[in-house]
Amino acid sequence: MVQEITSSQNPRIKSASLLHQARQRQQQERFLVDGTREIGRALEAGWPLEEVFSCDQLLTQPAARALRDQLLDAGIPLLEITRPLIDKLSYGRRSEGIVAVARRLPLPPLDQLVCRPGMLLAILEAVEKPGNLGAIIRSADAAGIDGVILANRRTDPFNPNAIRASTGTVFGMPLYKASSEETLAWLGANDFQVLATQVDGSISYLEIDWRGRAAVILGEEVDGLSSCWSDPAVTPVAIPMRGRADSLNVSTTAAIIFYEALRQR
Repeated sequence: MVQEITSSQNPRIKSASLLHQARQRQQQERFLVDGTREIGRALEAGWPLEEVFSCDQLLTQPAARALRDQLLDAGIPLLEITRPLIDKLSYGRRSEGIVAVARRLPLPPLDQLVCRPGMLLAILEAVEKPGNLGAIIRSADAAGIDGVILANRRTDPFNPNAIRASTGTVFGMPLYKASSEETLAWLGANDFQVLATQVDGSISYLEIDWRGRAAVILGEEVDGLSSCWSDPAVTPVAIPMRGRADSLNVSTTAAIIFYEALRQR
């Protein structure tokens, strides 16, 4: 069923537009998903979508129109709105004519993660920029990482910029939350090889055997990792730097290491 809305004073439009604010996303326990690819991946992952706003004038791509039909077939309420209204809900200058409102689900604690032989996990400690977080999740998805643990989390993985940077892969990636101390203890109890990326790491990532059960720890390059990861059970690894820069962006570091692990596996 399709409902038409033309007024910016409509309660559903007003409520959805407030989701641009982090506080409102927390209070409403909902967030916006903008774009055909991102909404499609949320739908494919079975994420709870509460309603979808579309503008027929902007649904020019076959993929967008096909997604609209899929959403209708799935029984998700579809609201046909004007171009000024879709622009009000969209992020940035990109508008593909379709925006969804998704329910916010709590991140499960680490003790709900079920270990398997040969598992490879990424631990992101206090990664602050949503774009970096989303880009790492995208690389993790592409390289077949089994799960991402957000340690000492500072950023909402369902921040609109994180969703966009992940190209919607955030909806299918197993995510867990914990403190750094809890994470280190859990990794030790489950016999993981724990490898922390450090600018001054004593071992090149190329010298590591990534084929067993392993976890790679990544943090923002400005602050580095906390002292928790100086534990003797943690191996500090580095990416060789041959130029003037002494470090790489954390999402670039993640992609390099994930693909070396994938190559070995």
